[in-house]
Amino acid sequence: MKRALVHDWFYTKAGGEKVVEAISDIWSDFDYYTLIDTLNDQLRNEILKGSKTTTSFIQKLPRSKKNHRNYLELFPAAIESFDLSPYDLVISSSSSVAKGVLTNQNQLHICYCHSPIRYAWNLYFDYLNDKNLNKGIKGWYAKRVLRKIRLWDVISSNRVDFFIANSNYIAQRIKKIYNRDSVVIYPPVETEKFTLCSEKEDFYIAASRLVSYKKIDVILEAFNQMPDKQLKIIGDGPEMKTLIKKANKNITFVGKVSEEDMISNLQKAKALVFAADEDFGILPVEAQCCGTPVIAFRKGGLLETVIENKTGVFFDRQIPEDIIKAVKVFESSSFDFSVIRENALRFSVDRFQREFKLFVEEKLKEFYS
Repeated sequence: MKRALVHDWFYTKAGGEKVVEAISDIWSDFDYYTLIDTLNDQLRNEILKGSKTTTSFIQKLPRSKKNHRNYLELFPAAIESFDLSPYDLVISSSSSVAKGVLTNQNQLHICYCHSPIRYAWNLYFDYLNDKNLNKGIKGWYAKRVLRKIRLWDVISSNRVDFFIANSNYIAQRIKKIYNRDSVVIYPPVETEKFTLCSEKEDFYIAASRLVSYKKIDVILEAFNQMPDKQLKIIGDGPEMKTLIKKANKNITFVGKVSEEDMISNLQKAKALVFAADEDFGILPVEAQCCGTPVIAFRKGGLLETVIENKTGVFFDRQIPEDIIKAVKVFESSSFDFSVIRENALRFSVDRFQREFKLFVEEKLKEFYS
């Protein structure tokens, strides 16, 4: 059996790439396809076991390796340019256009969907506001491109034989946008890397890429109003300079850190504060692996990974006042760190691989019988 794995792009190791890595450990004979690939040797060995990828024509376009999203209008044509006709099984790992590859009736195509294209659907207005694209010629052009992307996205969803969603939250989004059913298989979390730590220090932590939809600015403003509480912000991104200017002395910017330092900070923190509307949210699960509670926005995938008053507390709105209230509730509560870790262990890599392998093999048997 010939197998192909299609992923939107390879330039870092985030949640989507961790899914690809886990799938690559199940079957070692994939051929890989992607729009662009800029992985260094270390990440290539981790994610793809050293394998090379077949890239699209976007790889050769000017500045595509620094900002591939400039070529958003070309994504559908690029993903459709791959000739996958020799393969019996095609697996796509898609948060953008990977699911839109062309297959025929003799091929089985299973899509692991991290989300339908966020900036064309649920983050559409946030994206336009963030990029100042609500008016003018650039705004008109951006809206035109995204309108075309939405049409193509719905049409291309019919090319997938079976959808796997990374959470019930995304399964609902798939149903809403594509009118397709999906099975939920939670993504893999490397739980064995994160050990329980019961000795917490007197600081809170927020960590993510510093972009607007992660709502780090809301967390910062909340802690600006709580000068007696220490907050560490880990990560970098386009909003860093603006956030640093707004921060009071009780807030420390750590920047991008190594995996070891991230684990150490998650272990020692009193709690992880997480304000994003996340599809699944691997970081809050990693924090819980360390026995660290989560103070989280009551929406999205975190409703499936955080147990209220047992592994964390929720706030209802993405505003500083609600975060402040949640911190007060947290500090008046007590948590069993071992219970928090036990909750996180149900999202292990072994569990993902077992469920994913079983699903694919069952569909292969049905399809080729």
